Amino acid sequence: MKSRLHFLPGSFAILLSVLLFTGCKDNTYEEITYKANVPVYMGLDEFRGAVKRTSPQALENPGKIYFKDNYLFVNEYHKGVHVIDNTNPSAPVSVAFIEIPGNVDIAICDNMLFADSFIDLVAIDITDPANPVEVDRIEDAFPNVLPPLDYTFPVYGLDFTKGVVVGWETRDVTEVVEKGNGIQYQYVLFDGLGAPAIGVNEVSIGPSATGISGSMARFTINSGFLYAVHNNDLKVFDIGTLPGITTGNVIALDRQVETIFPYNNKLFLGTTTGMMVYDLSSPAAPSFLSVFTHINSCDPVVVEGNLAYVTLRSGTQCNGFTNQLDVIDISSITNPFLVKSYPMFNPHGLGIDNHTLFICDGDAGLKVYDATDPMSIHMHQLAHFADIKTYDVIPYNGLLMLIGANGLYQYDYSDLDSLKLLSHIPVIVP
Repeated sequence: MKSRLHFLPGSFAILLSVLLFTGCKDNTYEEITYKANVPVYMGLDEFRGAVKRTSPQALENPGKIYFKDNYLFVNEYHKGVHVIDNTNPSAPVSVAFIEIPGNVDIAICDNMLFADSFIDLVAIDITDPANPVEVDRIEDAFPNVLPPLDYTFPVYGLDFTKGVVVGWETRDVTEVVEKGNGIQYQYVLFDGLGAPAIGVNEVSIGPSATGISGSMARFTINSGFLYAVHNNDLKVFDIGTLPGITTGNVIALDRQVETIFPYNNKLFLGTTTGMMVYDLSSPAAPSFLSVFTHINSCDPVVVEGNLAYVTLRSGTQCNGFTNQLDVIDISSITNPFLVKSYPMFNPHGLGIDNHTLFICDGDAGLKVYDATDPMSIHMHQLAHFADIKTYDVIPYNGLLMLIGANGLYQYDYSDLDSLKLLSHIPVIVP
């Protein structure tokens, strides 16, 4: 499957080819011209004053989704967040757009929305969701985050002192180099957070401290702490005294981590080489419990009861070649083991609700299974919507919220024998 930049979660370290010249051996030089990725900068003052509320906008490159108190928050990749009143899922109403440069992930506690903005973490008061206001910011919370680029060409002129890199221009670059040596490339590791959404039913969901994220999330909240996975780190931020944010512990991981899923006071981390489990008995200092290792692949995780469900997919920066669903027994949390694997087309996000499993199988669409028997999930497919390109889902109380390349879809699954499309907000390409 061809990767889509607007769906990249961006949690991977970005390998940039940077020009490196050998030492001079003589005084003979030559001029060469080549195409390169040249950074586009935004000054720090402008960048840190850029969060603002604007009028509702059309979906163009939707990313991750978050649901709280009858509102849906949909990331517009690297641009900000759509605020949608979802009191009536059959007729959702977009009420505002929050411009947040470089945004990919969000999480909400009470009336405070937390979002990444390239290198910073910002807190935005959404007491009135239609009129959000930035109230706090942790500068350089995620150092050296860079936007996606065309790996066909090297990078030229990267200089973080010039501001925040907000994009790239492909340009011809002319250099004078020692004759015969040409250009040599050195791969340098930089952090990347941002790599990625009929009826008259109404769903009334009461207020809660935190909302619900999709399985592709890299932010989550528990007991007054915000947890963010960032390359090989699990970062902890104290948000117990809102609206302020305080930087807490950084737990170094031995794997490249992509996603985070909270369940029963534990964190389940999806990494490129396995599922890691951390205990939150001490919320400020998560402690390692176990790891289930798999082959190199991208892998979001969801959990219900004593089972974890993990999708592995190919065609990504994880360099994996496997497309499958793994079902993992976590009844002994310190010793998880594989129950069964099922082949898939190119699975992305997934969700589970009362043994009903929803899988976003990429271009193969949305697949719904009865997962009551983990040994025969493939024999109990309840529905297949093959005509949509899917990314992630949030199932809740009979309502399925799905984000994909063609927009935001909502389904009523209260009757599993007859799933009904309630609404669709399409992507509008300018």
